[in-house]
Amino acid sequence: MRNKVLVMALITISCIKSYSQIIFENGYFIDESNKKIECLIKNIDWQNNPTKFEYKLLEDEPAQEATIQTVKEFGINNVSKYIRVKTNIDRSSDQIDKMSSERNPSFKEELLFLKVLIEGNAVLFLYIDANLTRMFYKLDDSEIEQLVYKRYLIESKIFVNDYFKQQLFLKLKCEEIGLNDIERLTYSKRDLEKLFIKYNECTSSDYISYETKKKRDLFNLTFRPGLNYSSLEIKNSVSGSKDTDFGNNIGIRFGIEAEFILPFNKNKWGIIIEPTYQYYKSEQSNESSGVSGGILVSKVDYRSIELPVGVRYYFYLNDKSKLFINVSYVFDFPFNSSIKFVRNDGSVLSELEIKSRRNLALGVGYKYKDRYSIEIRYNTNREILSDYSYWNSKYNSININLGLSLF
Repeated sequence: MRNKVLVMALITISCIKSYSQIIFENGYFIDESNKKIECLIKNIDWQNNPTKFEYKLLEDEPAQEATIQTVKEFGINNVSKYIRVKTNIDRSSDQIDKMSSERNPSFKEELLFLKVLIEGNAVLFLYIDANLTRMFYKLDDSEIEQLVYKRYLIESKIFVNDYFKQQLFLKLKCEEIGLNDIERLTYSKRDLEKLFIKYNECTSSDYISYETKKKRDLFNLTFRPGLNYSSLEIKNSVSGSKDTDFGNNIGIRFGIEAEFILPFNKNKWGIIIEPTYQYYKSEQSNESSGVSGGILVSKVDYRSIELPVGVRYYFYLNDKSKLFINVSYVFDFPFNSSIKFVRNDGSVLSELEIKSRRNLALGVGYKYKDRYSIEIRYNTNREILSDYSYWNSKYNSININLGLSLF
């Protein structure tokens, strides 16, 4: 059964990629001749600012590619907007081993697509490229400038150039924005968005906040009952008289899954943590000439709290349905668990305490309406007699997990 499930999982993973989709959404772009072209843009919810994008003029037409060299501006209606600008940017590293000893930014002129966060009399822009984050701003008809924030290193001590506070204090003049508001600022998207919204409201400017238009479900808590199809085999490298194959067993499991959705790439990536109670119990009787009564009964009572910590990736089928795969590193915490060797009269010959090691788990599942889910999960071999040098064990399990998202 285990091999069949593995084959099925691999086939499913290879096939669902052809069904996964990042939707082409209504949008536009402005070309070099300032012509606005309505189209469908492939929204991949860029984590890094793009230099190109795919679009379709009509739904049933093939996709085309547009680049920063040919497009002045593009956007997805009511979702996001990017403008092309040739501007100075400081790419000084924030990593200690690469940090500059110069206080002043090292500007270089580049052609960039900047993401519009707040659009009004005061405009706030964002640029991200891997570990580099830079904020830009524009006031009325002025040129776009970078808000300066730089960490630098002198004699193994880190200093900060937060000139962006002075820039904003001098430019965003409003009776509702005081020196204390500026001094408390951090160089973060959240803080700067709040300030630019406050300024636009203070100056009675109509503004658009593209970030607040996104309604994201970034945390899910799911009740996860299920079944374990498990097997256990133990062997002693010194004497084989107590070697036991406990066979296959079906048990229950109950878990609560916390899922943290990462806010990029259309919410397709998530971090999962799932504390789960699981239980395996079995016994086997074997003839043994070395035991009084001639029968050796091996009993296992194994219960534990598993703690899988992993990564999940979604494949969207439509607005209501999606498939997912996940890989987890499983921590296991046994309690009141042991393997006993018992004579035919019920007296205990010897006992092994169960202490387990970590293992990997691979899962494939389906989710409907972000509320109901089912998953098949394969767990790699887990050693449960880790304290004994002469004992080896193979505990394997396949889980079928149901899910009901509480929120």
